[in-house]
Amino acid sequence: MASDKISEMTPNQELVTSFYQSFQKKDYKAMQNCYADAAVFNDEVFVNLTANEVKAMWEMFCIKSNTHLDFFNIRADEKSGTAEWTATYTFSKTNRKVINHIKANFTFSNGRIVTHTDHFNFYRWACQALGVAGIILGWTSLIKNRVRKEGRKNLMEYMDNR
Repeated sequence: MASDKISEMTPNQELVTSFYQSFQKKDYKAMQNCYADAAVFNDEVFVNLTANEVKAMWEMFCIKSNTHLDFFNIRADEKSGTAEWTATYTFSKTNRKVINHIKANFTFSNGRIVTHTDHFNFYRWACQALGVAGIILGWTSLIKNRVRKEGRKNLMEYMDNR
């Protein structure tokens, strides 16, 4: 992005851009600093994470995963914003490559992210990450709930051991 484009961004566009640039560099501390103390995060796997949990989640992803990401279409005003990003990584449980297209929604207060909700097609993700099991059962609540439970368990173990 050209420097003249950066100067045209709103403060919250700069915040979201900084968040994803930090993720690209695996700088989880800079990512964590983007969140308000009472922030809440949701996506198809992680539901109602508190600020401490979402900060730990990004730390875990930066340290333990091989995620490559691209981000684009960042829009933000004083109160809310959106972005799109694509994460490419190897799902550790199955060693399968995943390319996940994500739409993010944010709300802001005092220059920090207050709510962050990522939306992606869980069935498409399950097909890539879980292979045949994902193709056959990825559309069911059984698989989604199992993945959520495993994700929560992994996050809590990570938080307990860091």
